[in-house]
Amino acid sequence: MKLGIIGGSGLYEIDGMEDIRENIVETPFGKPSDILFSGTLAGQEIVFLARHGKGHLIAPSEINHRANIFAMKTLGVTHIISISAVGSLRERMRPRDVVIIDQYFDRRRAGSSDTFFGDGIVAHIAFGNPVCREMAVLAAEAARKSIEESGDDSRHIHTTGTYVNMEGPAFSTKAESKFYRDCGFHVIGMTNLPEAKLAREAEICYVTVAMVTDYDSWHPDHDQVTVDMVIEHLNSNTILGKDIVRHAAAALKDIPGECDCCNALKASLISNMDMVSNDRKLVLAPIIGKYL
Repeated sequence: MKLGIIGGSGLYEIDGMEDIRENIVETPFGKPSDILFSGTLAGQEIVFLARHGKGHLIAPSEINHRANIFAMKTLGVTHIISISAVGSLRERMRPRDVVIIDQYFDRRRAGSSDTFFGDGIVAHIAFGNPVCREMAVLAAEAARKSIEESGDDSRHIHTTGTYVNMEGPAFSTKAESKFYRDCGFHVIGMTNLPEAKLAREAEICYVTVAMVTDYDSWHPDHDQVTVDMVIEHLNSNTILGKDIVRHAAAALKDIPGECDCCNALKASLISNMDMVSNDRKLVLAPIIGKYL
């Protein structure tokens, strides 16, 4: 097993990595967000990628999610933890809390493609349960240990939550934010749904660890929130996120070797593979190779 880490806002490197190697990966879908760094952490092989690139130069709608996940797959990644800064839509999910996402809702209008398929080959993955349950349990336990070590008993872990993926880059209006609350959603962000879909197509176990930085614009105290306050929460979450990654890396060896995520394409490839061009098969070989 090999653990992939996708770092969100504030998380641009992983402390404690050893035997670090830089991987410049070219993909059929273009360039990933940045160089992928591989090495070991807590005895586990890991691959790290900064979602927005070094210096945070890539806007949410500009992220090449296909290239990012394809690069992870070609480097042998089998499991992904995605660390993501989010706004909270619930009073009980406070800034600096951790939410382990188990559902997503799409509110984007455009953006990059969320699938490796098309152009002569069709697949329809099952996505009713979009998160790897084993990875969700592992991430929640890693978060619990990290919070205990920090000694900050004001932070809480929420083991379920629906992530509404908005378009961005502007944040929600109050009307939109209240609408999302009325729908029963829990947190809001701009990046994680495409990752989850593509990871499932790539048969990679995936989970989002959402780190709350602020209440969204629905909150009556929203106008009193300053940039400095949000940055303070973001920096604190970054430190905790690195600890969560460390504990998750150490525990990965203890989870089951395979789950349904690992065979997501088994009943999903609809096209007659004898009629798919060799060029298309070659492009998608890292994804569909075991079914050819």
